[in-house]
Parts: sequence; C-alpha cells; structure tokens
Amino acid sequence: MAVGFEIYFSSDTHGHVFPVDYAMNRTEASGILNMAADIVKGPDTLIIDGGDSLQGTPLIQYYLSHPEEKGPHPVAEAFNALGLDYFTLGNHDFNFGYEAIRDYIRAMRARCICANVEDLRGELAISPYTIHLLSNGLRIGITGIVTDHVNIWEQPQNLRYLQVLDAYEQAAEMSRILRPICDVSILIYHGGLENDPITGKRLSDSRENIACELARKLDYDIILTGHQHMSIGGIYEGRTLMVQPPANAGMYVHISGSMENDGGRLSLNSELRRVGGQHRDEPYDSLLPLEEKVQHWLDLPVGSIDRPVEPEGKLDAAIHGSCVADLFNMVQLEETGADISCTSLGNEPIGLGATVSMRDISAAYPFANTLVVLEVDRDVIRQLLERCASYFVLRDGKPEISEGFLKPKVEHYNYDFFAGIKYEFDIRRPVGERVTMLTRDDGTPLEGKLRLCTSNYRASGTGGYEVLSACPVLYRGSREMPDIITEYIRAKSPVKLPKEHPFRVIF
Repeated sequence: MAVGFEIYFSSDTHGHVFPVDYAMNRTEASGILNMAADIVKGPDTLIIDGGDSLQGTPLIQYYLSHPEEKGPHPVAEAFNALGLDYFTLGNHDFNFGYEAIRDYIRAMRARCICANVEDLRGELAISPYTIHLLSNGLRIGITGIVTDHVNIWEQPQNLRYLQVLDAYEQAAEMSRILRPICDVSILIYHGGLENDPITGKRLSDSRENIACELARKLDYDIILTGHQHMSIGGIYEGRTLMVQPPANAGMYVHISGSMENDGGRLSLNSELRRVGGQHRDEPYDSLLPLEEKVQHWLDLPVGSIDRPVEPEGKLDAAIHGSCVADLFNMVQLEETGADISCTSLGNEPIGLGATVSMRDISAAYPFANTLVVLEVDRDVIRQLLERCASYFVLRDGKPEISEGFLKPKVEHYNYDFFAGIKYEFDIRRPVGERVTMLTRDDGTPLEGKLRLCTSNYRASGTGGYEVLSACPVLYRGSREMPDIITEYIRAKSPVKLPKEHPFRVIF
C-alpha cells in the first residue's frame, strides 16, 4: 500500500502580492493572494517558496522605502495566507540589507531554510534543514540553498553580517545528513540549470546555476529550482525530479507523490499551473490601503522630458538606439562624473510620456541596481561591445535576436547601450570581430585609463561581461537607480533627450 503527499512550489514572486500589472495599471491573473485562493491545503500537503520575494514591484519598493508605514509586511501576510510552510532566500532578498531580511523572516509563519547562509549577528531564524513528518507517517527532509553568486553581485554593506557559503559544498553536506533520516529528500535551490532542459546543451560555465550537477552527484529526490524564471513543469536528471516556475507569481508547480509504505518505490508527477483570477477577502482587504497608497504614489508626476517616447521594440532599439537608454546613461554620467556609461533595459518594450510619473520610472527601470564606476581601457570597452554585438544574428540578410539572449531565459537586459563613445557593429562579420569603429564621442581616439559607470549587477561580470569583474572599482554608490532617475528628472525638467544615438549597426 502506498502513502501519498503533494507539494505546491512558488519561486521568484518578486513582490507580486496583488493581481496587478503596475506598469500597465491593470489587473491580471497573478499574485500570491490569488495563488492562495487556488490552493487547498490538506494534512499531507507542503507549500514551499524558493525566494526572490522582496524585490520587483512598486508595492514592495514603497513598503521598504517608507519605514513610517507601520502596517503588516505585505509579502509575509500574503505568504501566511497561502499557508506557506518553508521558504529559502533568493539573491534579490539581500538587496535591502540585513534588517529587511530579519523583519521579513520575523513576519513569516513559515520557516526559513537556507543551509549556506550564516548569520553573524544571530538575529535571523534560519535553519539549515528540517524533517517534516506528514500525518501519513512519511518523513520529508528539506534543505535550502541560495546561489553563492550573491557574493559577487551584492553590495558589501548588505552582506556585512551575513556569510554566503559555497552552494555545492553545503548542498552535499545536507544531502549526507538528510538521506539516512528521511523518506523523501527535497532541496530548495535558488539557482537554475546549467544545461538546456531539452537539448542538454551547456548554457554557462559559471557556477551561478548548478542544479544539474546537484542532481547528478547528490542524492536528492526532488530539487525545486528558481532564479532563471524558466517554465519547467518537471524534468529528470537521473532519478532526481527538477521543476521551476516562471517569475512574478503567474504560475506555480504542483507535485503529487506516493511511496510504498515499506519505504519502497517513490512515484512523482508534476505540472505547472496558472494562477486564477480570484482572491479571498483577507488579507486582500487589510492590505488594500497600502496598495491604494502605492497606486497614488505611482501616479504622482515627477517632471517632464522634451518629447514623448513610444514603446521601443527590443530589436529596433538594439539596432537604431533607445531614447530611454540614453536618458539612463545621462543620469549615470551626471551622478558619477564618469567618462563612459553603459546601461540596459528590461525585457518588455517601454516608452515614456512627456510628463513622467513614478509609474513610468518603475516600469522603465524595474531593477534595484546601484551604480559602480570601474577603471577600464579601450580593450575592455571593445570586449564589452563585442558581447553586445553578439545579440544579433543574420538570417537571409536580416538581423534577428540571437537565441543566446532568448533561451533558456529571455535576457534582453544583457544587451547594453553606451554613452561617452561612438561605435559601430558590422554584424555581417563573425561574433567577436564585429566592432569596426570605436572612438570617444567627439571622434578622438579612445586612449588611456577610462572611468566606466555601470550597474552593480553588470560590474560583477554577469551576463557575459566577465572582463568587468577584474577591473578596479573607483566608486560604489548606495542609492538605487530609480531614486536617482527621479531626482534627475525633477531637477532638470524638461529633460532634453539626445537627437542622435552614439552607434550604428551595419548589416
């Protein structure tokens, strides 16, 4: 006779509590509150989350940046309504420092499981693992791991009281501990797959995502992955089931399992499910006053630009230039006094009205990035531009977006736009040989030591820009770019956008 269990798994909800698309200012079938209405929790049900909950929407941005708001923690309240049992931390959960993590964990009824995070202050209720005994007698062993690239990406002050240990080593240690004392072992891994789930092709040589290696080498029955925002209803690496929901609380994973009661064969079935369009009255009604404040805040005018910008298609902007990216680079150069600036855009086409609101800025710059100035030279800049030029592929003489920026995860944000230089890409040439012109913006040679302003994310070398990780850091800011953009537009309205873009793409 077999005994059964089920698991509901969410990850990378990124602050999506309410069923709202903030950029478009409309409702949608998404959000943790709607997810809570979908899930019926039985005695042998576990509900688990994979992290990246504290960054991504104006709601959580407003809550964390307005400490005078004494109301309940919106993300924690939503997860409490969901009946969440266990969760781990994601890399973006570190973006706001120790106190934000502490307050979040304290507000959660669920237990935080993260074996490779050490709390040097001793105020965080984090466990390396747990054994959950179901009513049917099954012992479910659970541990959690966050990608150790947090050490590369995060601002040092946010890790002052935290130590993020090697992901593989800690996962291996937890597997050794759990296997003898549980019937089913689960690893919540806030990291992704290093190999394409369909073709098996290697996606990256970095250690940011190592789920396949964890499955091959360690003895876990289930690995609940995240971070990459891929839609994986269920694949096997050896005998280990791996799943991953996409971002922003629009879908979740359901796993049903059974095991012979003598500890025999384990059977697993899994699927992705869409979040429905309904929510319960509570805590929706209790959190609604905060949401209404956020909506009012978003609609406040900040200033103006000299002309409206229609939403810019990703390929068109990469070929012909982006007014929105030009604005961001203007802001970065003004803020830091650097010689050169580079910035990226989110995955969705974004424009700006002549009157700019907080909603416009939140939609146009959806990242909690800060600014870093690095010492570079012409060779470094050329390498960065060659990475950008690999965004294109020619098919029948027409430029298209390379699959490397689309699969397994859409990464338009890894194409950068520059200011302070002039450059050309000839995409008829092989990848790595496409930069055919590179000068200062006045046409003079690009020589000597140069100061490059970029985001803290890009400065880590992420996204194929590894050369930046070895460059000396000249300046590291602490203010987030949405705030800097807001101040710039307020001070300089109407902001005059450049009439021409600093590069050309030849095809």
